[in-house]
Amino acid sequence: MVFCSLIIVVTAYLLGSIPTGYVLMRLIRKQDIRSFGSGNIGATNVLRSGGKGLGALTFLFDMGKGCASVGLGAWVWWLLQPPVPIRSAEALAALCAVLGHLFPVWLHFKGGKGVAAGFGVFLVAAPWAALASIGVFIVVLFLSRYVSLASILGAAAFPFFAYYLVHGDKPIFYVCVQGMVAGLIIVKHYQNIGRLLHGTESRFGKKKIA
Repeated sequence: MVFCSLIIVVTAYLLGSIPTGYVLMRLIRKQDIRSFGSGNIGATNVLRSGGKGLGALTFLFDMGKGCASVGLGAWVWWLLQPPVPIRSAEALAALCAVLGHLFPVWLHFKGGKGVAAGFGVFLVAAPWAALASIGVFIVVLFLSRYVSLASILGAAAFPFFAYYLVHGDKPIFYVCVQGMVAGLIIVKHYQNIGRLLHGTESRFGKKKIA
């Protein structure tokens, strides 16, 4: 069980820690995304830096590494058959992948805000709840034009959707990780929350970032 957990922790963290936005900007535009806008390496800042296609690719790759991490966690479980539910193994992989994205060792533990990676991990671990949460994101973004507000509310809604939409056994660790990941995403938006409260947050589609 310890060996299985260690494999999942290390591989999921390393997959999640791949700084997609940073790598794409370096390879394609020869620029450091951290020198633009908010300095964040996530898809929104890549898009706002003028790289619309790169922003979309960043989101897809960040989502993809989340999906791959949870899939890998499930594969390790099937391979080693530890005495724990498979959903606990998936939850461990999900948590470590998101932590890798938020705190990548390659960039001095300064990563993204976890929205795309969080969506990716739960698209595998709790697909209907993840899709419902992205639905909240889309509606809030459409109505408010605030990416940060849409991300916060989408993350906050996820544990509730998971409670009602995930069927079958739900181990306590699996349930706890849902809340932990949602909480981490919200906490990583603390600066955005401050700007939202002060009315200085930038709306999607505007070039200026407050």
